[in-house]
Amino acid sequence: MKITKTIPSILKYFSFPLLLFVFLQNHRSQALLATIATAVNHPSPPSSAVVSSGDLKIRRGYTTYDAYIQRQLNKTLNPKLRKIWTTRDWDRKVNVFSRFFKELMDENLLSKSSKSLSIGARVGQEVAALKLIGVSDAVGMDLVPFPPLVVKGDFHNQPFDNDTFDFEFSNVFDHALYPKKFVAEIERTLKPNGVCVLHVALSTRGDKYSANDLYSIKPLTKLFRRSDLVRVRKVDGFGLDTEVVFRKKKK
Repeated sequence: MKITKTIPSILKYFSFPLLLFVFLQNHRSQALLATIATAVNHPSPPSSAVVSSGDLKIRRGYTTYDAYIQRQLNKTLNPKLRKIWTTRDWDRKVNVFSRFFKELMDENLLSKSSKSLSIGARVGQEVAALKLIGVSDAVGMDLVPFPPLVVKGDFHNQPFDNDTFDFEFSNVFDHALYPKKFVAEIERTLKPNGVCVLHVALSTRGDKYSANDLYSIKPLTKLFRRSDLVRVRKVDGFGLDTEVVFRKKKK
């Protein structure tokens, strides 16, 4: 997909020969030209995407939402990664997720009757883990479907009705370009008294596909405006070190 670059407004008024002349006449213009070159080669993202504050930083570099989606698809559709996820990685991840979910079940945060959603499920290891421990009504959602475990959907705009799920899980919060929308969609589709569990990284930086960096749970507690924080604990979740549990408030 072709991405249209944002040209600095100064180029509308100055031709390249004129800029070159200024450069030759005044050495201070070298800094100006460097700034122009940087802006052309690395266009700024939409202003609405740059909403960094405190312990939650949005990464720069996305000129459009389509550009962001394409970058996510570059990982999700990578044939080498998909082969790994569905072969040698499968049993290992299903077993680890099963242990996580069983512990949540022991704490009465999840039950076999919970209608459950895994957000950003890729090929559905989390869904398979839920079904393995008896949660039969479970489905995953990702940009690329993987039937029958994963349906197509964008976590910034979930394809589900309000108050649909008893339990939602995600370990892809760092991939959200709009964290506020990501959380709002969880709270919209979660039933009152429903539980959301996030696995996040606080002590390490996400990979090159991450859209944000989180440094504490404080931003999460502010984003979950319709939910109460249940608990926080350390985990070893495939590069993610912290499990955060929220429960949606009753109406």
